[in-house]
Amino acid sequence: MSEKLTIPSKLQNTDIVVRVDGVGKKFCKSLKNSMLYGAGDIIKSSFGMNTNPDKLRKDEFWALDDVSFELKKGEALGIIGPNGSGKTTLLKMLNGIFMPDKGKIEMKGKVGALIELGAGFHSMLTGRENIYINGAILGMSKKEINEKFDSIVEFADIGDFLDAPVKHYSSGMFVRLGFAIAIHSEPDVLLIDEILAVGDNDFQIKCCQKMYQLRQKGISIILVSHYEYAIRNRTTNCLYLKNGKSKFLGHSEEAISVYIKETLEDRAKKNIIEDKGGTNRLQSAKKAELISLKFFDKDWNEISFIESGQEINITIECLIKEELENTIVGVNFYDENNFVYCINSYYEKANIEKYLQGKIKAKINIPRFHLPVNNYLCSIIIAEGNVDNLIDWQNIAYKLVVGRAKDSWGSIKLETKWEVERL
Repeated sequence: MSEKLTIPSKLQNTDIVVRVDGVGKKFCKSLKNSMLYGAGDIIKSSFGMNTNPDKLRKDEFWALDDVSFELKKGEALGIIGPNGSGKTTLLKMLNGIFMPDKGKIEMKGKVGALIELGAGFHSMLTGRENIYINGAILGMSKKEINEKFDSIVEFADIGDFLDAPVKHYSSGMFVRLGFAIAIHSEPDVLLIDEILAVGDNDFQIKCCQKMYQLRQKGISIILVSHYEYAIRNRTTNCLYLKNGKSKFLGHSEEAISVYIKETLEDRAKKNIIEDKGGTNRLQSAKKAELISLKFFDKDWNEISFIESGQEINITIECLIKEELENTIVGVNFYDENNFVYCINSYYEKANIEKYLQGKIKAKINIPRFHLPVNNYLCSIIIAEGNVDNLIDWQNIAYKLVVGRAKDSWGSIKLETKWEVERL
């Protein structure tokens, strides 16, 4: 089992309301085998036999494997990761829909959940009737629902559809009503899946304000989302899941940076074009030969990832075999479809010594590297006299991943100066 991760907390109240310790959940790709395994496990359990839950059988896989974290009263935890990473599986385990195959989950107090669109609603019944049914599922008494009924309806803002069957509701109306009931059940822990994203902008703002108010009351929130905006604004800490395993657990900004970095690097690996048989090299008798392109941070540590707006150092190494008139070197950056940016000694008027021979290294410093967030493929060239007179060319043979700046919400980070005056 991997080392247990604990969420850092700034709260003075140290009451833990959620503890997940080494939890794993496995599923079976084959329905037939799944039914056989289930029946076999029931029989073995009945006779007190060990079912070996830690071992995978044919067609089984771990949807979630060895995940651990703790959540304290009033904290908000985000869960982020690509599709199939185990986010919703974890949320359903926390809500008691799935039981873990290994590990332990401890929940303190009442749990409110908004996991699947329309969950807990009867499609043939009206919104009014479903408020009572869903409220009862969440542990509210009829008296409590009566007292909060008007507030639920007002928050849901479903208007004249209150007495219409919910099968006629839009996805946004489902979400508004479900969220309104969940928050009025006054849970100790509120579980929210991606479905909030289907709400309109005004509703999402209202949800954000309400979640802040709930946290001020000491209610803990776990939010699953693909959207970094939601994680940034609604949580303080985040668990990044990938392939069912914990990849990072800590402050949301750091988790988002790790998530974006790995996502873009994975894309870059798929898009990189290999140099096979010299097809990416200029085939001619060369006066000079390119050796390498490398990227470094401000402290000259070699990197393949950098946040937009950070300082970067670039080196191009080459071997000059014959004397060249006006040596030119450059780097081109491409995204998946377009030529994006060029660094070139000719355009920058960075003169390279006329008769320089032997192995040389060109160093380029960019104090603020403002390329947008993306994965880039890079080419390097060496030319003589003008940029069209190529001597050697390594075409899209290198990669650089540019990630989002920690204090930026957009795809680039620009420097600004602010002035505010009274009118």
